Amino acid sequence: MKRAFIDLGPLRVLTYRRLWIGQVLSGFGGQLTFVAVMFQVWDQTSSPAWTGAVGLAQALPLIVLGLFAGTLVDRLERRKIYLVTTLGQLLVASVMASQLVIGRVPVGVLLALVAVQASLGATAGPVARTVLPKLLSRDQLAAGLALNRIGFQGAMLLGPALGGVIIGAWGVGVCYLVDALTFLAALYGVLGLPRMQLESTAKPGLRGVWDGLTFVVATPVIRGALITDLAATVLSMPISLFPVLNAERFGNNPRTLGLFLTAIAVGGVVASLFSGTFTRLPRHGLVMLCGSAVWGIALLLFAFAPSAWLALLWLAVAGAADTVAVVSRSTIVQLHTPSDLLGRVSAAEQIVGQAGPDLGNLRGGVVAQLTSPVASLASGALLCVAAVAAVAASTPGLRRSAVTQDA
Repeated sequence: MKRAFIDLGPLRVLTYRRLWIGQVLSGFGGQLTFVAVMFQVWDQTSSPAWTGAVGLAQALPLIVLGLFAGTLVDRLERRKIYLVTTLGQLLVASVMASQLVIGRVPVGVLLALVAVQASLGATAGPVARTVLPKLLSRDQLAAGLALNRIGFQGAMLLGPALGGVIIGAWGVGVCYLVDALTFLAALYGVLGLPRMQLESTAKPGLRGVWDGLTFVVATPVIRGALITDLAATVLSMPISLFPVLNAERFGNNPRTLGLFLTAIAVGGVVASLFSGTFTRLPRHGLVMLCGSAVWGIALLLFAFAPSAWLALLWLAVAGAADTVAVVSRSTIVQLHTPSDLLGRVSAAEQIVGQAGPDLGNLRGGVVAQLTSPVASLASGALLCVAAVAAVAASTPGLRRSAVTQDA
């Protein structure tokens, strides 16, 4: 039974522990900001298409800059890059918090700030992923990724619910202010990292990007893992539909909006607490495929749930499945990628893991505008399950082989 619980061994490594604490706190602030942005955009526009545009503002910088950022991470000293991007994120969060003084900015300005923050994240994300193999041993990687996931899910569990309370009591500006303060904790964690000299230097510009993409395409398990996650998130991400569902069913109460996101996090935290049940398994590809399929099925059941509490239950199941899939996917990437390519491959993973959901939120909002929220949810969930089945059928290595380091 003990082996079923999350492995806390990586927290004994001081540099990882400092970094993890900073990431958890800044992740909490990021969840406050996400709820605040979604609520502010909905409050100023009353349009699900505009709430979907929040996803577009986050996704475009990742798509346009992500692979070039990965090349930068593979060329320069990684600790320095991490420091610069964290400081930049602190500055942008502070500008957003200035709405406490100047009042609410137009939606276009708000989305521009979101896009700038995402541009910094396009580099911060890949460099954060390259740090883990330098701090932890090979057999600790899956456990470290599970700890990162429970930190994210814990922030998602508390952040949206508290964000709804803060918005209701003091307004969106306080959420942005807390987010800015939490970046100080992230900065503290990055300052504790050692210098990370690269074993080799990536080619500059498009040549370096091409090398990274060639590796991804030529490695079936990585290619299949990224396609699975991209298909699932682009086709079935439900978050942009939460404001319109909240308005239709729960009187547009910001506390209820936070509860939708909290339900997903509850499932994710439970899955993370018992992550020993899947992080210790050798066949991470099969685990990822099953998690992605359950994600789609749970969202389909959520679309037709007859009561609010049953809807929250299916969201919790979806959150648990998502955690299983994400941890397994990241383990596959870490164990199959050489150090000198890890920045670029991690950038590709980030584009899939973050821009995919953002584009999925855009898709959900636009389809809901043209049809209905239920039609958008149900069609996306069905397409998700079909896409996962297609990848499983076409990539036997994911469902059959144990994950080992490629030669």
